[in-house]
Amino acid sequence: MKRREVVVDLISLLYISLFLYAAFSKLVDYDRFRVQLGQSPLLTSIAGFVAWFIPFTEIMLATALSFTRSRLLGLYGSFTLMVIFTAYIIAILNFSEYLPCSCGGILEKLSWTQHLVFNLCLIALILLGILLTSSKHELS
Repeated sequence: MKRREVVVDLISLLYISLFLYAAFSKLVDYDRFRVQLGQSPLLTSIAGFVAWFIPFTEIMLATALSFTRSRLLGLYGSFTLMVIFTAYIIAILNFSEYLPCSCGGILEKLSWTQHLVFNLCLIALILLGILLTSSKHELS
């Protein structure tokens, strides 16, 4: 197995673990998650939809990342979701006085700034995974 494939596999495994952990921690404590989303100044009106959509999307992306045939789609989807999460954090930090956290699990322990840095690092990793996977497809 080439080094590039090992790196993409590790990035995918990290994201699979992250998304499944995050999704199931939200679903296990669904009522709390929905209430926290409802307290967000940006999500109040769509909290019910978002409370189901995010865990569903995280599980679907983890599934896509699990298979070689759908991995590139999963990488692009993961990149998109992480950019949305990161944009939300930036918006909350800049435009809201109340900062509710609805991340779930151990991610709730991070400050908003730590969470932003964490997300930016994850975005860099997923970009690396996309570049390595895309260049592999171009060489085939």
